[in-house]
Amino acid sequence: MNVFSTCWNSSRHKDGGAICDEIRELGFESIEASHGLPLSKLPGIIRAVEEKRIRVAGVHNFCPAPMDVEGDVPDAYRFTSHRPEERDRALRLTRETLQVAARLEARYVVLHMGSVELFRGFKGTKELERMARHGLLGTKEYARAKGELVRRRRRLAPIYEERALAALHTLAEEARKLNLVLAVEGRSHLEQVPGEEDFPALLEEFRDDPHVRYWHDFGHIQRKHNLLLLDHGQYLRRMQPFLYGAHINDVQWPARDHRAPGGGDCMDLFGLICRHMRPEMPMSWELSRSVSREAILAAKQIWDARMQEMQAATAPQH
Repeated sequence: MNVFSTCWNSSRHKDGGAICDEIRELGFESIEASHGLPLSKLPGIIRAVEEKRIRVAGVHNFCPAPMDVEGDVPDAYRFTSHRPEERDRALRLTRETLQVAARLEARYVVLHMGSVELFRGFKGTKELERMARHGLLGTKEYARAKGELVRRRRRLAPIYEERALAALHTLAEEARKLNLVLAVEGRSHLEQVPGEEDFPALLEEFRDDPHVRYWHDFGHIQRKHNLLLLDHGQYLRRMQPFLYGAHINDVQWPARDHRAPGGGDCMDLFGLICRHMRPEMPMSWELSRSVSREAILAAKQIWDARMQEMQAATAPQH
């Protein structure tokens, strides 16, 4: 199912209806209401839904954006924080997002779960990206830096993973009442949670609960692949039993994601989609505002052809 995130154009419009209309002009009938969307733009989106100008497939937490935070900062409040008041605030804002999703007749809510707090002064994944850009990938220096980050994260992670799991259990009950799916997103930095080692075990707790599932972000996971932190295809295969949908975006090596599909230089995006996604899954284009309208239209033409091939390949044979 083709979906387009409002993160691409929400900052350019004062009215939510205009956001929807521009996305509809690109050839998309469904949107994902993204984090960073101001409360003032929700009435226009609600009108567009009521007038059947657009459908809302999903919502990305937090939506609307917290009024006490400047800019688009989806990780301003974390379920994993050491501060109980911040964890409580994250839960309250997420409950508001679930209510908004239900009001918009959405099916899912994408969640960021938080991060491991590394020791002060430790640069983490950003340092690995810097080394990759400077041609150090595969060197002993890079291997030492990566090994130290992996060991440090593994040592510190358990308490943060426990907090993320506790938040999911709390929110899952409300998601069931509203018939929404909590779509837990795979992230781009090793210090973010859940980590690849922990994700399957976390979701195993919800194996029989259809309201908690995995949300794959092709750009995020490819960035980790580029840094030799995982193998993209193997990881996606491992997460297949829990997979609900995905953010579609391409990557310019090593870490510039949110490019239009086909606009990257290091990922077999369509190959991964054809091997691991099903046509009925929500596939939400989450693109940087710097991507041009022309690039999106060109990518959409190729995308539609590839999706038709995918649907034909998965159609029942008579």
